Amino acid sequence: MTAQFKWIKFFSSVLLMLQVTAAAVERSEFIIRDGGEVTLSCENLKDDQDKCNGTHWLFSKSNTATITLFEDGKIHREAKNKSDRLSVTANCSLAIKKLTAEDVGQYTCRQFRGNPGTQQGPDAVVYLSVVNITEYKDDDTVTLKCSVSTYKECKYTVKWLYGNKDLSMSQSTCSASVIFTTSDHIYTSKSSEMLKCQVTHDGNIQEFIFRSQSSNQETGWCWWRLIIVAVGLAALITAAVVIHIWTRAAIVSFSGLFKGIKVQLYENVVCNDE
Repeated sequence: MTAQFKWIKFFSSVLLMLQVTAAAVERSEFIIRDGGEVTLSCENLKDDQDKCNGTHWLFSKSNTATITLFEDGKIHREAKNKSDRLSVTANCSLAIKKLTAEDVGQYTCRQFRGNPGTQQGPDAVVYLSVVNITEYKDDDTVTLKCSVSTYKECKYTVKWLYGNKDLSMSQSTCSASVIFTTSDHIYTSKSSEMLKCQVTHDGNIQEFIFRSQSSNQETGWCWWRLIIVAVGLAALITAAVVIHIWTRAAIVSFSGLFKGIKVQLYENVVCNDE
């Protein structure tokens, strides 16, 4: 009976340790639109950090090896293909800009002390998912698709809304599509900002407003036209100034040649009046 009690106590202790370890790991989750930026916090940060020299940021994707993004106070060589998009803040948070689906994965902040380093505290784990909205035109129809790229199995609910009305025509794991005619007022009107992709997980809701690619192109063309007009205007002003200077110089030159005649004529006129 005593031996059985010891085994029960032993397994209880192991189970408790596992529960404590699981609870100790800080986990958080971000869902960001592609092209955006995010700042991932390193939880339980130690106060004795000197330029984050003891902070390591690791990155892993499904079925790929873990790579080091930040170590010894600088971006690691393993992250050279994205080093221009990575930075670490004063509080050792990892900032990523111009997000793409390639950035989806698990980010781990791990803190060390001493050399060789001894890990201090639990890992801080952050899961990053990226939302991608595409617009595909075919003759007189346009298809909008909203999809979420995740680290592991997707557990998000995705749908298209116009105001509070569900417009989704087809839904699958982590994506939803809707089809309009190119003349549909929902698609063409200024109220298209009411058209949005909604992503829901564990009661948390995020909404991403649709922005038409064609509108962006028109805006871009408008800016190009403004630039062309500005350059043309600048060239015209420059030409006018040059012509003015040249003309003025020519007048001065000719006036020098005929200065005596002008003076003589003026004198003659005066004399005659007298």
